[in-house]
Amino acid sequence: MAGRFPKILEDEIVGESARALFADANTMLQKIIAEKWLTANAVIGFFPANSVGDDIEIYTDENRDKVLTRFHMLRQQTKKPDGKFNLCLADFVAPKSSGIPDYLGGFAITAGLNMEPMLNAFAKTHDDYHAIMFKALADRLAESFTEHLHERVRKEFWAYATQEVMCNDDLIAEKYQGIRPAPGYPACPDHTEKPALFSLLDAQSNTGISLTENFAMWPASSVSGFYFSHPESQYFGVGKIGNDQVTDYATRKQMDVAIINRWLSPHLIG
Repeated sequence: MAGRFPKILEDEIVGESARALFADANTMLQKIIAEKWLTANAVIGFFPANSVGDDIEIYTDENRDKVLTRFHMLRQQTKKPDGKFNLCLADFVAPKSSGIPDYLGGFAITAGLNMEPMLNAFAKTHDDYHAIMFKALADRLAESFTEHLHERVRKEFWAYATQEVMCNDDLIAEKYQGIRPAPGYPACPDHTEKPALFSLLDAQSNTGISLTENFAMWPASSVSGFYFSHPESQYFGVGKIGNDQVTDYATRKQMDVAIINRWLSPHLIG
């Protein structure tokens, strides 16, 4: 059903169906809570970091003389109007050459642990409706947990926006300072950056989330990504990129160009 909550509940065409679905979802949500159908886990971390070109270096400690890992970012290449810039996520971390000590955050969150018993129960009774609803609610809970934890990061853990006060509409409009882009999404579309993030956070041990051979997260109701605190950080899409950047990116990642082309195929020019 296409529409915006809560207005969709009063929609002339789909309002009745939307209200029925909303009621069923709330009934199941109460059961999820009361009967503990799901387990949620999360890990977050903040690490000494600086940018070097389009890479972000993570250091072992505050001495910043030993690189623990690197995250390789991509830059927009589309022609922009005057005053607009081709963005890269590395732009939101202080350059190493500046001498400014900066940081990068990371997170891995799931609300999908222990789903199998209930999914098996629904499968035995051929109850596709409630199985689909259960998965959808787990996805929404994962996103809600992600939003809640990001708020605590801003106000409490990283504490760069301790005085933040926002209503729900402001949160939905992402009016807060900082962003939390995820590998595979428009600003960093390459899923092959996930293993480095998971290693940095020891995510599998800390949360129970694992990566498949194609870098999908399991359980599926999971979210992972980066925290940027820069006041000018913003979401964007890398868009189409040229062969010159692909070659540079493959060199930085020490990966074969053909493999990079496969992972970035939707973003290649031509």
